[in-house]
Amino acid sequence: MNRIPVVLSSNVASVGYDPKTQTLEVEFHNGTVYQYFDVPQSVYDAFMSAESKGGFLKSSIKGVYRFAKL
Repeated sequence: MNRIPVVLSSNVASVGYDPKTQTLEVEFHNGTVYQYFDVPQSVYDAFMSAESKGGFLKSSIKGVYRFAKL
């Protein structure tokens, strides 16, 4: 999955999204990559618009969607 770099985030390095499978892929600055499944386009859009990517991830994605660590 192609990810786009995230600027001005202390935790998140890049983000990718596949609308067909509703899979969100997040790479952290430490190199760890997680995929979150069944994430609606609207949540991805809100995530990308959030002032704090890490804060949005913690409050609206982690613990809400199934995930896998790659």
